[in-house]
Amino acid sequence: MWAAAEAEALGFGGQSLVARATGVARTTLYREPVRPASDWSALPGRRLRKVGGGRKRLTEQEPALLAALEALVEPATRGAPENPQRWTGLSTRQLAAALAQQGHRIGRQTVATLLDPLGYSLQGNPKTQEGSSHPDRDAPFRYLHRRVEEFQRRGQPVVSVDTKKQELVGEFKTAGREWHPKGDPEPVRVDDFVDPALGKVNPYGVYDTAANVGWVSVGVDHDTAECAVETLRRRWLNMGRLRYPAATERLVTADGGGGNGSRVRLWKVALPRLADETRRRITVCHVPPGTSQWHKIEHRMFSHISMNGRGKPWISHEVIVNLMANTTAKTGLKIEAEIDANLYPKGLRVTDEELEKINIQKADFHGDWNYTILPSS
Repeated sequence: MWAAAEAEALGFGGQSLVARATGVARTTLYREPVRPASDWSALPGRRLRKVGGGRKRLTEQEPALLAALEALVEPATRGAPENPQRWTGLSTRQLAAALAQQGHRIGRQTVATLLDPLGYSLQGNPKTQEGSSHPDRDAPFRYLHRRVEEFQRRGQPVVSVDTKKQELVGEFKTAGREWHPKGDPEPVRVDDFVDPALGKVNPYGVYDTAANVGWVSVGVDHDTAECAVETLRRRWLNMGRLRYPAATERLVTADGGGGNGSRVRLWKVALPRLADETRRRITVCHVPPGTSQWHKIEHRMFSHISMNGRGKPWISHEVIVNLMANTTAKTGLKIEAEIDANLYPKGLRVTDEELEKINIQKADFHGDWNYTILPSS
């Protein structure tokens, strides 16, 4: 009432001025009656309008409105041949326009208000359907947990390996947002066509689960098994042997697909070369198919790299390496990174004879997922 009195005293345009100064809605100032100060004490304590006063709700004026609105969004009616528009997810503006074509007078805000009591809300697509489940889905994780505890109890290194998704190098849009001066976002290209001079990168990571340190080789060629084993080799030469000088073997946990997949022959042929060079046994445990999201490296290292790089275009190899190497977390995560400029051709064939020469010991439990590569000497 005070604000309405001030607005009236100002005359023309007073409502707009007072609304901006006080934050009170201008419509409130228009409808608020201006009373003499002597009448303020006589006002009712809770409301000014009589019960039942004011304009009736649209749902009371048009009883068929709710049914018409629900018919537009009801999933059972989507895809009707006579109305292909129902295949699309309509916004509140589109729903209001569709209702207006049917003769209803309604705005988008009222549509949003009416959808809530009908039980509708804006929702995304949560990833909950994991597909077929392996009959031994839980047992491999229990086996893997026991093996990790065994290796760590004996002071042997345990690493989790995987490849991050392929990224374009150049001034391309990346997911997420970062702080910038207002009105000055970093411009990027409209089209995501590969830059012939910069190409793509395949970051392959190795994460030490006990020490909470990681290594990333940013490959510029194909993501193959040889690239994965080369990353393990670089990590051992640069970090592993310094941290575990007395180690006689190591445990590598990997998912079931990609270059380090359990069925990839080249992976099992390349590992013995690393075992011979380091003169240490390599035990590999693969997580069950369809469970790579539970892999340690995914939510302990790659997730932090993604957060650190959100909204930042990967404009060069140097930027990518520095971004990954400067990724940290409250847990004390530290990462080292470098470019892997080696070429890894695709389509290499591994014969049965080469596979039989591997000095491999398969575990009693799922030997196709759990095995140990022994050095030749």
